[in-house]
Amino acid sequence: MKVRRLPPGVDGREFTRALAAFRVALGPRWVLTEGAVGLPGYADPQPVLDAQYFSASAALMPGSVEDVRAVVRIAGAFGVPLSPVLPGRDPGFGGPAPRLPGAVAVDLARMNRIVEVDPAGGYAVVEPGVTFHDLAARVAGLGLAQRPDPEGPRWGSVLGEVLERSTGGAGYEGAASAPYGMEIVLADGDVVRTGMAALTGAGPGPWAPYGCGPALGPMFARSALGIVTKLGVRLRPEPAARRAYAVALPREDDLGPLVDALRPLLMDRTVADTPTVRSVLLDAAAAGRRAPYDAGTGPLPDSVVRTLMADLGLGRWNLYGVLAGAPAVMDAQWSVIRDALAAVPGARFRCAGASDGDADSLRPRADEADGWLPHGGRLDLTPVSPTTGADALAQYALARDHAHAYGKDYLGAFAVGARELHHRFTAVFDTLDPDDRARALELCEALIRAAAAAGYGVQRAHPALMDQVAATYGFNDHAVRRLGERIKDALDAEGILAPGKHGIWPRRYRGLGL
Repeated sequence: MKVRRLPPGVDGREFTRALAAFRVALGPRWVLTEGAVGLPGYADPQPVLDAQYFSASAALMPGSVEDVRAVVRIAGAFGVPLSPVLPGRDPGFGGPAPRLPGAVAVDLARMNRIVEVDPAGGYAVVEPGVTFHDLAARVAGLGLAQRPDPEGPRWGSVLGEVLERSTGGAGYEGAASAPYGMEIVLADGDVVRTGMAALTGAGPGPWAPYGCGPALGPMFARSALGIVTKLGVRLRPEPAARRAYAVALPREDDLGPLVDALRPLLMDRTVADTPTVRSVLLDAAAAGRRAPYDAGTGPLPDSVVRTLMADLGLGRWNLYGVLAGAPAVMDAQWSVIRDALAAVPGARFRCAGASDGDADSLRPRADEADGWLPHGGRLDLTPVSPTTGADALAQYALARDHAHAYGKDYLGAFAVGARELHHRFTAVFDTLDPDDRARALELCEALIRAAAAAGYGVQRAHPALMDQVAATYGFNDHAVRRLGERIKDALDAEGILAPGKHGIWPRRYRGLGL
């Protein structure tokens, strides 16, 4: 029998005692272990390193805030590092894998209560395990014409999408800047509420983001300073109707004029959602394998790309968006959008409900690009820039040239906001080919450095790349990382909560190169 991989610095005997204490606190059925290395479901689902490198040594499934408090207290007593896990984690960013190999997963899926829905206040209070499907069903069951803001994948955690949002989507700009009131369990088991939720006797609400003194809520977004157990999320009115639209553009250089044409429409809210511009090969990868078009290695030749575009009816770039509101309003919006984007020669327009298209072919294909190669896996990066055509073309050229230099196709998309352009670059690799895995990892490491040198900071990355991303934020001898470490050491003295997440290591693991 293989020996379970233990967290670094944790003695096997102490780990066994900790597991026994977790079983007493949660009940045996909610403490998952196995004798072999790693746990299915709590590891990197598309491993870029050794198959069990980013994997958990055990998994805990608390069902309440009191359970979470017990878990962190036991972990602190035995020095066992924890890694919170939420439903719907993106495999391109490591899925449920812990950053610290061998950390114990804390699966929050059982905490799936919708605590409150307030139609007048326009918010709901949810636990970590509530998915967008769950919240939509509750809102519909109450007969409310409302929906969550921001939106996310139906199987994903609402709380997780708000706290980790960094890659675009409807209304992403500012969505995480002031999260509504939170309830957080700190590493010592203390429970804190932020914003108006901290009022004495407030009960489940109000959950407005700001209260007296500093706004502490944003500190817990995309961090490992506490485990968020409740969150107030915005609801907004469901529009009278929606229409999907798509615009196909024939040339690589069309990306720049497209972004410049969209920016004023986003600024004045003619375009109210966050449109996505996808590369032809990203859409093609979602539709099927690369092999039928070219069984060779290296980036696809341009002649093959043009054949693929013709076969699938795609442009070199493909813009997807949604109109919303009364029919007359959508008619006017679509007219303005068409007029603005008609400046791009060769643009092809389609809009659901209009004479030139139908809804079925106007929605972006699934984000997963894994099927592009056999045994496919992917690493995703999210460099961010201002919303200008020049920046869009520069980001694209940087990623494309790096991908081609490493023998990879460029697969990517841009979420276009009024002020921020989020570029999601995808490096696809064969998970069964060690050389290809190493090549994809080296490509992403090189692109992180090159993007930072060009002024494009990456916001989110796979656990294998988190330290490299953090290292690029180097102003004043990495002052922002040093500040994060000071806060981490103050709030989590034993270093048990998600060590190393986004490059912030607690004192006990700092400098070990894990």
